[in-house]
Amino acid sequence: MLKFLTRKLLYGLAILVGINLLTFVLFFKVNTPDDMARMQLGGKRVTPDAIEKWKAERGYDRPLFWNDQEQGAQQLSNTLFVDSSLRMFAFDFGRADSGRDIASEVKRRAGPSLALALPTFVMGLGISIALALGLAFFRATYLDFWGTVLCVVFMSISSLFFIVMGQFIFARVMQLLPVSGFNAAGDAWRFLLLPIGVSILARLGGEVRFNRALFMEEIGKDYVRTARAKGLSESRVLFVHVLRNALIPILSASVAVIPLLFMGSLITESFFAIPGLGSYLIEAISAQDFAVVRAMVFIGSVLYILGLILTDISYSLADPRIRLQ
Repeated sequence: MLKFLTRKLLYGLAILVGINLLTFVLFFKVNTPDDMARMQLGGKRVTPDAIEKWKAERGYDRPLFWNDQEQGAQQLSNTLFVDSSLRMFAFDFGRADSGRDIASEVKRRAGPSLALALPTFVMGLGISIALALGLAFFRATYLDFWGTVLCVVFMSISSLFFIVMGQFIFARVMQLLPVSGFNAAGDAWRFLLLPIGVSILARLGGEVRFNRALFMEEIGKDYVRTARAKGLSESRVLFVHVLRNALIPILSASVAVIPLLFMGSLITESFFAIPGLGSYLIEAISAQDFAVVRAMVFIGSVLYILGLILTDISYSLADPRIRLQ
């Protein structure tokens, strides 16, 4: 296990360095600091002095990779790449173009994002597996047919429709929950209940249909017929043997959701005015704050790599036949 984890961490570090370098080139070579200054200051008529002042205030006036004006190690260290990219590996994200400390903002906004995304992920995964098992148990019946049709209908509807309808019905008409906003005090659940419910409902159709397909594939295999021949009940075969063997592809599909547990949902947080990391990224894109965008790309990459490692570990827990070498 230790050898496996070491190898995976080294692979992940190499991938992270490559992503960091590619992001730096895209932000500072393709889109130069002069271009950033013009966009921030208001167009092409900005004077060169204003551009240089804007770059100096944010440290963007230094060379990209090599500083000929310095001596020794400072030729490499006193560069834009080391200052703005390599220090991210120590989770030092510097300051946003607006002047705020990025790490402080990330810490402050991580809580609301987790409070929204974690229940959505756990409850949504549990509900989708339970419903998919139910459809597989009642396969080839009217319940299975209409359940599958309903899943397709849900998949065909945009998540924006669920958000707008949820706000209209539960907040405007019934006046049970707030339309938007967030309060970190004891009644935070009132602001989170509607976005969590809407988020689960919006993704339910696709997840139930995907999980049902996995269960139906497992049902036709030899080990299921053997279990039935031994006299095991259909419910035990389905809920023990089939579910356990279908967990591996389910876990693989869940990896893409892991970064969202911390990064937040861009659409949901924006529509419900939740001050999480998703809305922070949207605000940074709207304000063309490239320092924040680069930091969020780095954080998302770290989380995705960690998610891949955790998924490999969970494989061995879900199926003892898999051994991590």
